Amino acid sequence: MQEQKAWFLLLRVIYNKYKINIISKSHEKSSEIFVNKGSGAMKSYLSVYSATTYEKVIERSRFIANCAHAESEEEAADKVGNLMRFSDDGEPQGTAGMPILDVLKNKKLFETAVVVTRYFGGIKLGAGGLVRAYSGTAAEALDSADIREYTPCREVFFTVGYENFDALKKYLSQSDCAVKDTQYSDKVRVLTAVKAADAENFVSAARDFMAGRAETEEGEEYLFPFPLSRE
Repeated sequence: MQEQKAWFLLLRVIYNKYKINIISKSHEKSSEIFVNKGSGAMKSYLSVYSATTYEKVIERSRFIANCAHAESEEEAADKVGNLMRFSDDGEPQGTAGMPILDVLKNKKLFETAVVVTRYFGGIKLGAGGLVRAYSGTAAEALDSADIREYTPCREVFFTVGYENFDALKKYLSQSDCAVKDTQYSDKVRVLTAVKAADAENFVSAARDFMAGRAETEEGEEYLFPFPLSRE
């Protein structure tokens, strides 16, 4: 089977700049678009959390989509670099890369790399068929991926005695936070991440719940991939 590939990478620039660059590249062409002027503060966005592979067969051609979170072109090359040596030459212009980019835009995904590889099965799909095949494969791959909201978070450290550890675990299990690390020494030190907007209430409620039996310390603020809430 002949192998052809179309790939698009949608990036969001570093957050200390005043513009958000959406950089889209394929082997057919390269363009840079400046949109959505920002204030420079960290902002939430949606992206793939873990790398995902999806495959489907259309008219005897195999379409394989790989998608992953990537914060730079270099990171995208590391994650899907084994596919970058191939070319998408041979597909009609505008039938592969742009439809994949449109999927990313419609799903409002940023910092997301998507690669769709086609193993030609001998039946021509036509321009419209190729658009539907590439966009459909990319969309279905992203539908099956673990999409998360990368949101500004605040680190909060809790230090408790072993006799109060169960109470702290109960509080954390009832809270909208992520437990990132637990260290055991003479006391237990737990590192959590909570949405920055909720950090003040989270810490205040913890102090009330623990009735002074836990020491709290706030750490760094950065973007963290929180699971999407299920309504």
